[in-house]
Amino acid sequence: MGLSATDGIVEHHRGAGGGVFAVRLGSLILLGDGTAHLFFRRKYRMKKVAVIMGSASDLPVVRKAADTLRAFGVPCEVHVYSAHRTPAQAARLAREARTPAAAADFAKSARSSGFGVLICAAGMAAHLAGALAAQTTLPVIGIPLKSNAMDGVDALLSTVQMPSGIPVATVAVDGAVNAALLAIQILAVEDASLAAKLDEHRAAGAARALAAPAARC
Repeated sequence: MGLSATDGIVEHHRGAGGGVFAVRLGSLILLGDGTAHLFFRRKYRMKKVAVIMGSASDLPVVRKAADTLRAFGVPCEVHVYSAHRTPAQAARLAREARTPAAAADFAKSARSSGFGVLICAAGMAAHLAGALAAQTTLPVIGIPLKSNAMDGVDALLSTVQMPSGIPVATVAVDGAVNAALLAIQILAVEDASLAAKLDEHRAAGAARALAAPAARC
């Protein structure tokens, strides 16, 4: 027997044993053995994830992050901002993700739905993730990108070696998929549906690994 309640209103229901149950902001589920389970629900808008790259040439790698986010049903926006070539715009992006101003299209979008995580991808010593992390207290995930000069080691060190007090979560070189998954895990702390999707994703990955033919020596 399922009993539902309207959000914001307390309703009273009489159980099979004569007990009266007060239900608020959720659903009361009565089982045949006389036990009851109360499920609370709340309405909220899922936070978006901003995916920022230092150059449009980074799109082949960054696209993997955006595709992963969309596969989980997480809304995202992709922007091109350079920490050095367009510092004012990059700084404004980080500030407006938390406290948007009505000065730009991005700010209007941020005001209407909000961001929960920033993913920043850059190569060489571009330091994009650190530059944005200095402007916001939202979680920032850095993707160091591979380059011809140092094979991505320069980007890795410039992203991971942040000073104390300004954290940046850094994934592997070109690790766009893991960056997206980490962003989803952050949002899933307060989103049970996302958490369930992550569980399914992990289980599917384990099943694929077990089904793969073993290599012969």
